Amino acid sequence: MSKIAFIVGSLRKGSLNRLTAEALIRQAPEGLEGVIVEIGDLPLYNPDLEEAAPAAWTRFRDEMRGVDGMVFVTPEYNRSVPGALKNALDVGSRPYGHSIWSGKPAAVVTVSPGAIGGFGANHHLRQSLVFLDMPTLQQPEAYIGNAGELFDDKGEVKVEGTKTFLTSIMAAFGKLVAKHG
Repeated sequence: MSKIAFIVGSLRKGSLNRLTAEALIRQAPEGLEGVIVEIGDLPLYNPDLEEAAPAAWTRFRDEMRGVDGMVFVTPEYNRSVPGALKNALDVGSRPYGHSIWSGKPAAVVTVSPGAIGGFGANHHLRQSLVFLDMPTLQQPEAYIGNAGELFDDKGEVKVEGTKTFLTSIMAAFGKLVAKHG
């Protein structure tokens, strides 16, 4: 069984991104176990704090060391990723030489109520993942637009084509994890 961390870039409890992450977890193939790893409590990265690292940093780093891959599910803020997600990348990549990211497979799913589905955030995040040495799922590309129309009042995906697409993302990611496992 491969444990997969889902990191949600939106901190809002009922966010479309969290709903999508939960749907992806439900659509994961046999052999992948998904868990959402919270990032909202991480203090901003400051190297001066490394001597006595904040408890939230230690918790996050320890949780992430115990996973076999990551799925980033994020909105787009100002054509980039939200600050909380960028901070999580920084906390996990430090101190230098002790990155929790290196070599772990990743997938990027961007979700937006708008039509372009977070295209800018998707590509901006991919640039960081290259530097962090994370083999990243190339296909299918996952830009989920008009997300406000995809879920019912219980948080379930109500559009069959979207459910099929989420299943295809997780199937492809499962193969990537197996290849690097």
